[in-house]
Amino acid sequence: MTDQEIIERINASLAEEFELDRADMVPEATIYEDLGLDSLDTVDMVIVLEAAFKFKIREETAIREIRTLGDIHNFVIGKYRRQDGAA
Repeated sequence: MTDQEIIERINASLAEEFELDRADMVPEATIYEDLGLDSLDTVDMVIVLEAAFKFKIREETAIREIRTLGDIHNFVIGKYRRQDGAA
């Protein structure tokens, strides 16, 4: 799966789960302010991403630093690549 395919899967999954406008889903969009999610939504977001990519997201330091949609993209791409064995 290419990075772009991963990004599209993330965006599609989150847009469907949280009824987000795809036009608002740009890498610099902040999770709380721009996308309107709250701390409870982040729990659901983790579940959605785990289901979409078939891996577990544990309490990792990187997760606490996520502020934008681009941060989510980078986190999932990195995790997917490590899981896949590709660097």
